[in-house]
Amino acid sequence: MHNPYLIGPTIYLRPIERTDAPTFAPWLNDPEVARFLVARRPINLDAEEAYIRGITDSDTDLVLGIVVRESDMLIGATGLHQIDHRNRHAGFGITLGDKSVWGHGYGTEAMRLIVRHAFETLNLHRVWLHVYEYNTRGIRTYEKVGFQHEGRLRQDNFREGRYWDTLVMAILREEWKG
Repeated sequence: MHNPYLIGPTIYLRPIERTDAPTFAPWLNDPEVARFLVARRPINLDAEEAYIRGITDSDTDLVLGIVVRESDMLIGATGLHQIDHRNRHAGFGITLGDKSVWGHGYGTEAMRLIVRHAFETLNLHRVWLHVYEYNTRGIRTYEKVGFQHEGRLRQDNFREGRYWDTLVMAILREEWKG
């Protein structure tokens, strides 16, 4: 394991490094990955390195790489964004860029690690997220971890030639089953 921060049974989460940029940039430009992200494409190496520098220096973002323990392979990133320590809430995000690992449960495990960290270490009360209505796999995973539907931003996002709704989901500390 290389610089582990949060450790699970099959993955670990570690700080993102500038040297990860060449791995992340192609993922963010892949249409199958990018359709679930707010990211602006195309992303070049300079832009990704600048993003990594920004989140590294941020007091309101915690972004960690997702690494498979057995192979020590970086497969994505997850994190908390817009951390509000006064009101004790944060936004959640996750990207599994390596499509060969989709459906293996790594995203669910990463979510559980970061949500546990939010509640048990950072003392947050609420973790929220936005997800596009067509991301059915993501929605099922969020529900499995305990996120509840809170609302719908109707026709909030234009992609693939049409408008889509954005769903608002959240989990409260008392709903967390650890």
